[in-house]
Amino acid sequence: MSLADRLAKAQQKDRIAEIRQRVQERLVEVLGPRLYDASMSDTELEGLVHQRLRELLDEEEPGLSPQEKLLIVRQIGDSVLGLGPLEPFIRDPEVTDILVNGFDSIYVERGGKLYWTGAKFHDEAQLRRTIDKIVAKVGRRVDESSPYVDARLPDGSRVNAIIPPLAIDGPCLSIRKFSADPYQAEDLVSFGTLTRQVVEMLDACVRGRLNILVSGGTGAGKTTTLNVLSSFLPDDERIITIEDAAELRLQQPHVVRLEYRPPNIEGKGEVTIRDLVRNALRMRPDRIVVGEVRGAETLDMLQAMNTGHDGSISTIHANSPRDALARLETMVLMAGTELTVRAIREQIASAIDLIIHQQRMKDGVRRITHVTEVVGMEGDVITLQDLFLFDYSAGIDEHGRFKGTLRATGLRPRFLEKLADLGIVIPPEVFAPTPGGRAA
Repeated sequence: MSLADRLAKAQQKDRIAEIRQRVQERLVEVLGPRLYDASMSDTELEGLVHQRLRELLDEEEPGLSPQEKLLIVRQIGDSVLGLGPLEPFIRDPEVTDILVNGFDSIYVERGGKLYWTGAKFHDEAQLRRTIDKIVAKVGRRVDESSPYVDARLPDGSRVNAIIPPLAIDGPCLSIRKFSADPYQAEDLVSFGTLTRQVVEMLDACVRGRLNILVSGGTGAGKTTTLNVLSSFLPDDERIITIEDAAELRLQQPHVVRLEYRPPNIEGKGEVTIRDLVRNALRMRPDRIVVGEVRGAETLDMLQAMNTGHDGSISTIHANSPRDALARLETMVLMAGTELTVRAIREQIASAIDLIIHQQRMKDGVRRITHVTEVVGMEGDVITLQDLFLFDYSAGIDEHGRFKGTLRATGLRPRFLEKLADLGIVIPPEVFAPTPGGRAA
């Protein structure tokens, strides 16, 4: 492209931006409060905005081409009705994370890798309006007295926003998207996250009411795995989910969803995860699914698992199955009890049957690396045995992807007898040792 062509293209872009800004201001002036009319459905509001936009463009800019008009209508519509420059990435099914480091710095994650988009907000004020629009829809707020917030979009995507004075360089926004069509077990097999043998075993463990903990770092795919595990839950059981921000999408007919409530502007009215766990025990649950344990609610969850509410599932941030147990200990101590460390470990060893550990590898693929059984206590130590381990020894291919897979170590789990008593049989070949597998 010649220098003259590049200059002409830049001038056209500036002209479109100037028209867009002017027409958007006119739109807000003309429609005013109707943009926030709660009695109108989203479809009605969208139709009204697009119709008025076309009328304004015909009045003020009759010389625009149809393509330019379509572009301006779409951009203003995204800004007024949606999330502005983020809308194309919200609609893109390949984008899993949207990371806004400032009004002029937007990154996305595709296939586990981060890419700079080149897109940007007009200014910091537009970014703040977008954040306010997101959090207002779920009854949250973000201001100087509460400068960070966790929220969710209508499609279940997780949102975190943080503003000055905590964010030194201006407002930051992180959006973790979830597939419109929840992933199934076969999807995770095709992604290389786990194997069919492991799916068969986990299906049996969920139906057999084992207590399962999914561990891993941020962005490792714990919530996706938790959704897949929940798909194995029977349709004839009452399931109660407890989450900080509602993300789980269970397909069973009898599901009750509970969500944490933050304090109001006066610092009152907070309903914690621990409060919800305690309340859930009075709601006649067959299963309790806690989106993530991160504090004092861990003690109540362990006690529930040890008092007849078996078959519960939860997630935890940890670097390994052993670290997950250490974090559980720490979080029980956060409850302010006078329990000894040994008593806490006995509670954990009795409550948790299986730990599934997941990682996001350097190649961007999220994989389960450990399926570990909690065997019991030996002295003051909780004993574990790895049933499946990821085979790192297979190396990396020319594209930087790990060639290994999840392999059985050859150890047979102790819980097979418990499952057999319930009429659930896992074929022995599921645990047959495979090349690269090793015992814990």
